[in-house]
Amino acid sequence: MNNTTPSQSLRWLSLLALAGGVAGAWAQPLSAPGLGSDPQLPAPAKKGLLPTVNIAPAVGWSEGQMPQAPEGFKVTALAAGLDHPRWVHVLPNGDVLVAESNKPEPEPGTKNVHADGLRGKAMGMVMKRAGAGPASANRITLLRDTDGDGVAETRSIFLQNLVSPYGMALVGNQLYIANANAIVKVPYETGQTSISAAPVKVTDLPAGANHHWTKNILASADGSKLYATVGSNSNIGDNGMAAEEGRAAIWEVDVASGNKRLFASGLRNPNGLGWEPESKALWTVVNERDELGNDLVPDYLTSVKDGAFYGWPWSYWGQNVDSRVKPANPEMVAKAVAPDFGLGSHVAPLGLAFSDARMPAPYASGAFIGQHGSWNRKELVGYNVVFVPFVSGRPSGVPVQFLGGFLNDEGKARGRPVGVTLDAKGALLVADDVGNTIWRVAPAR
Repeated sequence: MNNTTPSQSLRWLSLLALAGGVAGAWAQPLSAPGLGSDPQLPAPAKKGLLPTVNIAPAVGWSEGQMPQAPEGFKVTALAAGLDHPRWVHVLPNGDVLVAESNKPEPEPGTKNVHADGLRGKAMGMVMKRAGAGPASANRITLLRDTDGDGVAETRSIFLQNLVSPYGMALVGNQLYIANANAIVKVPYETGQTSISAAPVKVTDLPAGANHHWTKNILASADGSKLYATVGSNSNIGDNGMAAEEGRAAIWEVDVASGNKRLFASGLRNPNGLGWEPESKALWTVVNERDELGNDLVPDYLTSVKDGAFYGWPWSYWGQNVDSRVKPANPEMVAKAVAPDFGLGSHVAPLGLAFSDARMPAPYASGAFIGQHGSWNRKELVGYNVVFVPFVSGRPSGVPVQFLGGFLNDEGKARGRPVGVTLDAKGALLVADDVGNTIWRVAPAR
């Protein structure tokens, strides 16, 4: 009798495919709960007085250390000694922009239950140990690798005095930046190493307490629209739904007018955005809710349907009701769309970059995802970059670890991956906000 489940079969098919493509490779197929298109969901854990808190203390990289990539790839530090680098964007001439950024101060008069009282203070101390405590540098730095050796010879402050900048998008001769409170733009000319022009506001973005402060943007193919991610202001609407107005969503912004509309909602904390190359569909990665147990709720990778509602805060993974949210909202739960692909619970996916043929098989078709790592789980997960293979525009197997070694043997963080993108030559760039480094992973041809 064959007792193999469909998810196990999928895992082994992925393993065989990757093993055939990269013999002896270091890439590791993952087998944590909550993976795949139809993950098994356990019953929610009972809520305790304090949440499970286990986060890897930040220690940084020692001299000579670097992340580990599969056999056949070379890792270099494109730039080190940065100040909390969170996001990367590659300009058409190959220059790399890095958003050096951290959480902004809450706006006056806003409330965030996660920041108040003993609970909030304890969480704040834990996050500082994890490397999330420094004040935001509020700038974008430009890196230029003039000789192509994978190390930037030129580093300059490109734009400063921003408000916790994150996502960036170049449309024509205008560079758009997603601050924590608004999308702004500045003029750009090819080859510029700094910009002195004052940013011009395109449109406001929901801010306030900014429990989830990161805002990412992605331009449409014709440059007429920007898609902007806005995370929730709490775990499950803890500050009341009025504080969540316009949040847990992706907005579509008209570039010419600055007018915007809700494109999709119920996405607790969407971050990375990408156009899937074959289907041309918009995809995102989402951090799901906390405090339902070690194996709930799976963070996910999903296509984003215009007008769709993905459940937050009333339900998760489609129509699984979160009974903690009061009052209940069965009408909204009935509308909830299940995401496409589970990445595992509490892995904290942030970066998303679709691959192309410049990467060797089996990494030429699929998605690279920067996973920042868990804090609300007994056993640490994430703290790596994973690759999800795609076939015909859809995920076709479980994630494999593409870049690891961010945790040492004592469970401390040498680094934490955030933004990922392909550079002008097709190598993967990874922003590491604990290691303060931009790593470059290139095929060793």
